[in-house]
This record gives sequence, C-alpha cells and structure tokens, in this order.
Amino acid sequence: MKAPIRIASGQGFWGDLLRAPVDQVNKGPIDYLVMDYLAEVTMSILQKQRRKDPTLGYAKDLIPLIEGILPQCIERDIKIITNGGGVNPQSCSEAILSVARKLGIVGLKVGVVGGDDILDRIADLRAQGIELKNMETGEPLDAILERLECANVYFGASPIVQALSQGAQIVITGRTTDTGLTLAPMIYEFGWSESDWDKLAAGTIAGHILECGGQASGGNFSGDWRSVPDLEHIGFPIAEAWPGGEIVITKHDHTGGMVTVQTVSEQLVYEIGNPQSYITPDCVADFTSIRLQQVGNNRVSVSQVKGAPATSFYKVSMAYLDGYTAIGTLTYSWPDALEKAKRADEILRGRLKDLDLKFEEIRTEYVGYNSCHGQLAHGLSDPNEVVLRIGVRDRSYDVVERFGKELAPLILTGPPGVTGFAGGRPKPKEVISFWPALIPTAAVSPQVHINTV
Repeated sequence: MKAPIRIASGQGFWGDLLRAPVDQVNKGPIDYLVMDYLAEVTMSILQKQRRKDPTLGYAKDLIPLIEGILPQCIERDIKIITNGGGVNPQSCSEAILSVARKLGIVGLKVGVVGGDDILDRIADLRAQGIELKNMETGEPLDAILERLECANVYFGASPIVQALSQGAQIVITGRTTDTGLTLAPMIYEFGWSESDWDKLAAGTIAGHILECGGQASGGNFSGDWRSVPDLEHIGFPIAEAWPGGEIVITKHDHTGGMVTVQTVSEQLVYEIGNPQSYITPDCVADFTSIRLQQVGNNRVSVSQVKGAPATSFYKVSMAYLDGYTAIGTLTYSWPDALEKAKRADEILRGRLKDLDLKFEEIRTEYVGYNSCHGQLAHGLSDPNEVVLRIGVRDRSYDVVERFGKELAPLILTGPPGVTGFAGGRPKPKEVISFWPALIPTAAVSPQVHINTV
C-alpha cells in the first residue's frame, strides 16, 4: 500500500491542452494519470466514426500522446486510466499495443472496460419492461427511438478496480463516470470496501475536482482572475490521497496557475445538481459536508466528506438526431454598427417570410453587444463593430439549406459597412440532442479483460 498516492489530472475534455498530461508525467512525482475525454455529445460523434470505420470510435488524440509518455510511465510505474476508449475501447487498446510494439516495449498490460454500449440491446431491454424514458421530462423512448445514435451506461470505479487488480498498467474504458477514474486507484491501493461510503464519497469528490483539468488550478477562474500566475504554463491539479479518505489537492511545483480554496470551491459547484445528493454508481456524496482548508502554497485539504449508499440504477447517456441547424455571421462596422446589424436581421427575416420558410427555431445574437447576456445587455449605444450571428433549426434539411442561401446577398443588398462573411454560405449540420435515462444495475454488467503485448 502506498500512502499517499498522487493522482494527476491530464485532460478535462477531448480537445484539452495537449501538453498537460506530458507535464504531469515529467514535472514531478505521480502514481496515476487520469484523463477524461468524454462529454455526452462526444459519444454520438464517436459512434458515427465507428460506423464509417469499425476500427475507430475512440479519442484518436490519445494514441500519439501515449506514444510520447509511455516509456516514462513504465520507467516510473505510472498507471494511466482514461475513458478515451469512447465507443470502441477494444480498438483503442489495440492501437496502444501497436504503439508499445513500435517502441519495443514488451509485457505491457492494457485493461479494457466494455459493456456500457447498449444500443443493440434496446429492444430486448424494453421487452423486459425497462422503459428508458427521459428521466427529466418523462417522455417515452418511442418519441425518438428511430433516431437514436448511441446509448451508453455510466459505469463507475468498480470495473477499473478489477482491471488494476489484474495487473493493468493502462486502463481504457468506454462511458465511465468522470469521478470513477480518480476513485478507482484509491479503492485499489487502499482496499476500501464497497460500503465505505464516506471514503468512497471523498474519492468521488476528488474525482469531481480533477475532472475538468486546469479549471481547479486557476483556469476559467471567475474570482480575482488577474491574480492567477503564468496561465501560459498552467499546472493541472493533482489529488494526494490517504487510506483514511483524506485528500489534498495540489499541483507540480514550478508550474503556472494556482490551487486555492477559491479555485477548488469554484470547481466543486460545477455541474452538481442537488449538492446534498451527488449521485454516482459508486455512492451518493454530500457536497455540503465538505470542508476545505489552505494547508500550504498550492495545497488545499478536502475533509469531513459524508457519503451514502449508491442507488440501484445506472444513468444511461443516449443521443439522437434532432434535425439540422445552420448558423451564419456578418460583421457591421462603426458608425451605427448595432443599428445596421439589427436592420440586416429585419431584412433577412422579411425575405425568409416572403419565401414562406418556417423554422422550429430562429435566433439572432449581436456579438459584441448581447451574445453573452441576452436581454440583460445594455450600455453600448454605438460600439465600434457588431457581429450579426443568426441561426435556424428545423427537421427539414432543405428548409435549413435554403436559409443559408439568403445570408450572403445582404452584403450588397442590405445596410452598409459590412464585412466578415467568414466560411462562406452556412451549410446544414446535424443537431444531436441528449436523452438521459435510468436502467437497473442488475440489467447490465461491465466487461473487463486484459490485452498484453
């Protein structure tokens, strides 16, 4: 048993700072590198990639990253855990093993966690009486069944622990909770039981703090953001964990950013819903019980966390095709920039009406004036420039496509002082919408196996 273990956040989303995991491995001691790649919409994107090519469906950025850090991780006994396997963790594992062969590494064990993809089981599950209705609206699945793109169960830490127990040095998962990536090493290293609710909740809280990468170490900080040092070289957060459930959030020395009670607090309230009942597959955590204390430079202790038993359900992340959208922009310059942009919007809407084009939704924003604060915007009577951004959404591809043909003509047939028609005529893009549901834990089981080079 190691005490403490150091669990480092390497990615907060697919597209995060590419240098961050490299820095975590090379700029100081860590035991685990955890990387979160998945958002709800990401799963549908990956599913489409796999349909075009059965060998794809995972975060492709992960493979060159692994190639760059694998020798150091093996030398320093750093284990890697990531949900970058997306909808095809097996292919992701095979790509990693190919990298190992290329580097001349032998004996590498890659754990694969599958079983979360239930898209092909929908009919069977419904026959068993599992409705998979929208857990927020109560709508029946029939409303979108024919348009489903993906359906993935959120597993927790348990299957990752199984993989680690079988000797995995890298664990690749599909749709696993962000918090489970960090909790799993603590369960594995410290032997926590499935009913150590307070300890499980403490590990879950640590995972929540790490899950958004640099957001806990000064990135996107809405307090005194000017005081955050050296964001150019921000150090991502690290959780130091002890067997009793004590956690300290820190970062590597000589990196940018900062870890304070304020930065950690801001991350804690990110996307939590009911703070007294943060539900995961591993436990239910009470965020109101958390006590934070600054215990050193860039060191914040997290203590007194209370937990409760997990529910008998998993959450299912489902996504479906919900029509098409097209968004275009034009930039209007001073003088009278805002007035010109508003008049251009009126002209465009009038022409769309003449064409009898009706949309499920049409929305206009004036970037530089109200795109962030909407109706609360005020105080800019004559800004230097305003970007007219207008978008439409509809089930009909043809209707959305026709809208795109009406924007460019405004350049010569609308108000003066216009520029910035970037990207050409806006083309229809698919809209993917989220459908959250619940499934009994007994209805689905994680599948864990080890691949070796």
